[in-house]
Amino acid sequence: MSHSRIVDHRLSHRVRYHECDAQGRVHHAHYLLYFENGRVELMRANARSYKDFEASGLMLVIKKMEVEYLLPAEFDDLLEISTCVEKSKGARIIHRYEIQRAETLIVRGISEIGCIDRTGAVKRLPEFLQWSDL
Repeated sequence: MSHSRIVDHRLSHRVRYHECDAQGRVHHAHYLLYFENGRVELMRANARSYKDFEASGLMLVIKKMEVEYLLPAEFDDLLEISTCVEKSKGARIIHRYEIQRAETLIVRGISEIGCIDRTGAVKRLPEFLQWSDL
């Protein structure tokens, strides 16, 4: 396995008005979208687009998602989304996420993602997504 692959990626995101609820805080569901953006950009940082990945006939699906909300984010906050591959082997990837506002951790999470084909059959991850040496 190549050790030049990126397993930890950071992405900045400015909270938009429509992402907030009536209390002026980011609605909890948006954090899942932030995590997804982190995964997509991590793949792109490794010279692969998710669009091309799906065109190959494979898809990545959420098996499990855990989110711990520590503090709220609000409109116009600048957030840093950190996405890290914790484990990637066989047909699954485990990612860890942290979202910070400045130096303050506000949300963290973990996901388990499975690889399937268009029929829903479980498939081994392609080599470029295998990080068995982590």
